[in-house]
This record gives sequence, structure tokens and C-alpha cells, in this order.
Amino acid sequence: MSRPDFLPGNDDLTWPDGREPPEERPVPDGHEFTLLLTHDIDRPYKTYQSIYYALTQPDRRAYHLSTLRPGVNPYWRFEDLMALEDDLGVRSACYVLDEQRLFRDRPVTEWLTMEGWQLFAGRYDPTDPEVRDALRALDDGGWEIGLHGSYESFDDPERLASEKETVESIVGHPVTGGRQHYLNLVTPDTWEHQRALGLRYDCSLGTSAEPGFHHGHGIRRPFGADDGFVVFPLTIMEQSIPDPGAEFDAAWATCEDLLREAREEGAVMSVLWHLRHLAPAEFPGHRRIYRKLIRRAQELGAWVGSPGAFYEEMDLGDTGNSAGASTDRSATDGSAAERSDATRGRTTHRTAPDPSEDR
Repeated sequence: MSRPDFLPGNDDLTWPDGREPPEERPVPDGHEFTLLLTHDIDRPYKTYQSIYYALTQPDRRAYHLSTLRPGVNPYWRFEDLMALEDDLGVRSACYVLDEQRLFRDRPVTEWLTMEGWQLFAGRYDPTDPEVRDALRALDDGGWEIGLHGSYESFDDPERLASEKETVESIVGHPVTGGRQHYLNLVTPDTWEHQRALGLRYDCSLGTSAEPGFHHGHGIRRPFGADDGFVVFPLTIMEQSIPDPGAEFDAAWATCEDLLREAREEGAVMSVLWHLRHLAPAEFPGHRRIYRKLIRRAQELGAWVGSPGAFYEEMDLGDTGNSAGASTDRSATDGSAAERSDATRGRTTHRTAPDPSEDR
């Protein structure tokens, strides 16, 4: 089974004032730590992947060809997600992608390239009635709907603004945060674009190469302690753990270790499960381990929910109110200094897709 959307990460950061901001570890009253649940909605439809997998996975050829039948769509997991999380008493964030389409928006020179197909073929239109209704059902049920900025939007504020408007037109109200597709960032510019559009948080800081608290155990304010824009670093993308379909015990041990570390540190732990990974026939073990992760976090005393709900719960936009927050003593103090564009550092993290990914 291929592991789509593999991302090397974006660890080499440039912060707005050239220094990493202090770490905050806000914990809601009565809880030991925080578990933030997020889902990127990249592909709710299995399209050309049926043929691709049938050709590249001969041992499962019959299964993949069977997904070409009318009415069969293993990637459509909206109702499954709602039932699973409703049963656990939690709500997550679902980030909506409004990506360019290969044959409508991209140059003819890309139509026969592997990268063109991987990035832009078979993408969905979030305004299509079927998708729109699913997103509205999530929104009405208390799930957070956010923005999954497209592959090129990280350095294109006009495109990002248009995508945000599209998502907001679907749910009928502003969205407050999200994650960039492929974790693409140009720092600090992407965060500046997001903040200028009215977004209050970003979850793009991280990697799928290895799970862990690579950016500390808390949250960061890239524009200083007096600014309400917050970065939630990514702790686990489902692809970074051992494949639970082949090594469930090893995958669970990784999750259990990180949950225990989060509890010991009073951490803000953020996880990403792509929506299609909840399909048992396509990604065996992932639905089971996602459920087990939430159950165990609850047993360990975690506050579990979406980043947007957590932002509101802890009043993170009220920078004059630090209730529930503590600051890492080893972090550098100080707020962001004023700088001109000519002197600001700028680090770009744009992930080129590998031919074996995101089919």
C-alpha cells in the first residue's frame, strides 16, 4: 500500500523576528493535556487511483478494479467520521481543499506528467452539491470546517483568499484556521498571509517523516506574545507511524508513547488523519488505531477536540489573558520586532511530490 502525501517537513524555519518565540502550554481546567484532532480532505473520491493501484498492486488487482463500479467509492468517509467521533463524544476539524484541476487550470505541458496527475488530477470541487451537503452536515453537527490551502497558495495570498471565500460560502460563516497542502510554508510570509485574511491559527508546522514533538510541547505565537495568531505544531500524521495494517502493535506503541509524553509534559498534541485513511479496505488498521488513540487520550485525562474549539476554550485570541497557559522557561523571551521586508529572513518549504505518493 502506498503512503500518500509523504512530506519531508519544514523544520528550517525563519521566525518573524529571527528568534523562536516562547512556548505556551495551555491546558483546560480539569485536564492533563490536550489532543487536537484534524483531517485533511484531499480526495473524497477514488478516481484514477483504481486503475493505478490495479496495475501496481497485482495481489489486490481484483479489489481495486471492483472500486470502479458505479456507486462504489471507498474514499467517501464523511458519515463514517461523524459516527465514529460522535460515539466517542468528540469533534474534530476538517480542512477543505479547493485545488486547481489538471485539465481546466494547468498548462498542457503538465497533462502527461506524473507530478501533474498526482497534484491536480481527480481533485474535487467543494461546491458540488454532494460535497457541499456533507460539509454542511459536519458544520451543523459541531465539527470545525477549516481551510486546506492548495499546493501553490502558500506563497499566493490572492489564491488563498479566494479559496477561503469558497469554503466560507459553503458553510455560511468565517473559518478560523487550517493547514497548507503538503505542509508547504514560506516563513514567515505564509503566516502573515493567513493572519491578514483573518485566520487565527495554522497547523502546517511539522512533518510526516517521523512522529514526535519536533517543535516543542506547546503552541507558538510567531508575531509575538501580544498577537492572537497561533501555530499548532503537528505531532502525528498517520503516515509517520508504522503501518497499522502490517504492524498494528508497533504503530500503537508509537502512539501510546507520545500520549504518555504529552501527559507528562502537559502538552498540546496535534494529530492528522486524512479522511480516506478511515477506509478499512484501503488503509487497514488506521480507523481502529485512530479510535484507540482518542480513547486512550480520554483515559489519560486529555481535553480532546478541534483546534478552533481549543482556541476558543482557552481564549487564545485574548492576549491579555494568560489563564491556563504556562511558558517554557528555556524559550527566548521577547515579542516580534518591527522589520522591513528588505531585512526580514525568508525560508521556503515547498514539497515536490514523489512519483509514488498521493495516488
